[in-house]
Amino acid sequence: MVKIIGIVGSPRTDGNTFYLVKTALKSAEAAGADTEIINLGSKDIEPCVACDICKATGECAIYDDMREITEKLMSSDGMIIGSPVYFGSVTSQLKMLIDRSRPLRGSFKLKDKVCGAIAVGGSRNGGQESTISVIHDFLLIHDSIIVGDGSPLAHYGGTGVGGPKGDTMNDDLGIETSKNLGKRVAELTLRLNR
Repeated sequence: MVKIIGIVGSPRTDGNTFYLVKTALKSAEAAGADTEIINLGSKDIEPCVACDICKATGECAIYDDMREITEKLMSSDGMIIGSPVYFGSVTSQLKMLIDRSRPLRGSFKLKDKVCGAIAVGGSRNGGQESTISVIHDFLLIHDSIIVGDGSPLAHYGGTGVGGPKGDTMNDDLGIETSKNLGKRVAELTLRLNR
């Protein structure tokens, strides 16, 4: 069985982004994948301090929850990464994970993992695509395989509309794109791991 990790880049532990990432993971489970969710809002992750120790040792010199997350990312077969839109981009929680993933890039430990992105904005055109683009850039730099939400919509990934906590539960398009994304990540991961 393949393992897909869902990463929630929100400071909230049960908000709109959590809901859509969980929705995508349920769809991945229905397609045959084992899943796990990591909520960055409940993790202790420090920012990168550009010490360059990881270049020499292959490991980050900071001892926090990123060590456990790094192990889970390396042992996974795929990832679904979600973020609320903060000023047209990802949250600081997710950006810290991105920056601290530098030791994984030295030997391309995320290479060929099948990945997708979800973003939740305050309106239908609330910065979701630019936020997803940041996540895609991160994944491309790690030489991961990126999928969108597939047919019938075939866009960049899951795109939800949020606001007050729980708004995404009424966002049919956000739910559909997230379900489709989870299914696509699982299907391609399973195909590649036969």
